[in-house]
Parts: sequence; structure tokens; C-alpha cells
Amino acid sequence: MSDTAKPSVLFVCVHNAGRSQMAAGFLAHLAGDRVIVQSAGSLPADQVNPAAVAAVAEVGIDIASAAPRALTAEAVQASDYVITMGCGDACPVFPGRKYLDWQLDDPAGKGVDAVRPIRDEIRRRVEALLAGIAPR
Repeated sequence: MSDTAKPSVLFVCVHNAGRSQMAAGFLAHLAGDRVIVQSAGSLPADQVNPAAVAAVAEVGIDIASAAPRALTAEAVQASDYVITMGCGDACPVFPGRKYLDWQLDDPAGKGVDAVRPIRDEIRRRVEALLAGIAPR
């Protein structure tokens, strides 16, 4: 794990505007201060996808103030878990990190109705991840 006693998780998708932002929002909400949560993108967008913001708001998660960030080697190196979501080979690999690739539909260009199933699948995966990494 990282230098702190808390596990750290980095969610990565191409634009850091949908999937990774929803996942980070869920993990931060569910884990509280037990986990360090970050997200980034290999080609960050200008803003978070409004449909993703609306979809998670429906279940009490507020990511409205989130902003896409660029993926850095330092962010990966500082993370215990790196969860990729369609970023391909853009994510640098460092020894000692746990890498997971979540195959999820991209919510880009979709309305809230189409984003809800993606949101629900992300929540299920985040809950399973949290159960395996953080003490209650």
C-alpha cells in the first residue's frame, strides 16, 4: 500500500468525464475517509459529462464540482489500485500496483436514461472493490 495507512485508488478513463468520475464519486461516498480516491484521464475533457453528473445525483452522489484531470505517472505511482476503463495502453505500469480493467460502456453522448445502467454497474463494482480493500 501507499505510505499512508489508507489504500489509494486511481480510476482512469480516456476523458475523465464519465466512468472514472462516477466511480470516484461512489468510492468517496461509500468509503468516506478510509480510502484515498483520485481519477484522471489520458485525454481529459473540458468538463464532466452532464448526464453522468445527473445520473449519480439521482442516487445521492454529488460530482457536479468535479473537473477532469490529466493522467500522470506520479498519480499512478502513488496509487495502490489503478482501475482502468477503456484507456488502453495510455496508463503507465509500475510494479507493486494492483491493476484492474473494467469493461464498461462509455456514457459520452448518451442521455441520463442510457447512463443509469452504467452507473449501476459502476456502483456494484465499486462496492465489491471496497469490500476487498478497506476495513469497515
